[in-house]
Amino acid sequence: MTSSDAPHTPKGVHFLDAKGPAGIRIYAIGDIHGHLDLLEAMHELIGDELGRDEPADWRIIHLGDYVDRGADSNGVIEFLRAANARDSRNIVLTGNHDVGFLDFLAYPDPAGLFARNGGPETARSYGVELRMNDPVSLGESHAELVQAVPEKHLRFLRSLPYSESFGDFFFCHAGIRPEVPLDQQDPRDLIWIRGEFLNYPELHPKVVVHGHTPQAEAEVMANRVNVDTGVYYSGALTALVIDGADKRLISVEAGASGRR
Repeated sequence: MTSSDAPHTPKGVHFLDAKGPAGIRIYAIGDIHGHLDLLEAMHELIGDELGRDEPADWRIIHLGDYVDRGADSNGVIEFLRAANARDSRNIVLTGNHDVGFLDFLAYPDPAGLFARNGGPETARSYGVELRMNDPVSLGESHAELVQAVPEKHLRFLRSLPYSESFGDFFFCHAGIRPEVPLDQQDPRDLIWIRGEFLNYPELHPKVVVHGHTPQAEAEVMANRVNVDTGVYYSGALTALVIDGADKRLISVEAGASGRR
């Protein structure tokens, strides 16, 4: 058989064929943006499932963007910090808004991501009202915020990894640079990329599970799954569940009867 006669072998993994590692159930949760109530509800739902089904092992992967826009970024960070400290199977990846928060604390840019995209709500959750009308007010309120954010939150945010991989799935906040090996991805792409990744039609070495680009409902594509359902305007927090070859979506919504 010549090389031209050889059967075509796909260079990547299709979602329908993708499998998680044997014996490990995985939950991948989309962008949270300060919605502690929905994060708690999602963990309660997951806890109920784990208690009912008793899988051999599990991981809960949070895909970044814990701060900004919602009312309790402070509470979300503390919840995740404590969950990870209690059990390292609670995996917390970083997102562009989380990095933006750290950037603002280091240098208060009034035109940066944090200041212009929900940062005042984050500051308010720490008891600080950002005042950005003039340089003096900005400097004073920035100093108040630096003082208000606990050192344990800073250490936690600075320690967050950019990606994780299990079985046929690769997890990150925004996506990957197509045709670049997964272990050579630029961290900035992992938290910022959109068009080149979202529009790429071919398979990747692994199915990419991500958030970052909000949609009315989760996107399940051949080469990627987007679980960012725009919690800050939709009131819905979504997760992908992977259990071997089985894949499904779960969500919680604002209000006591919002699970599905």
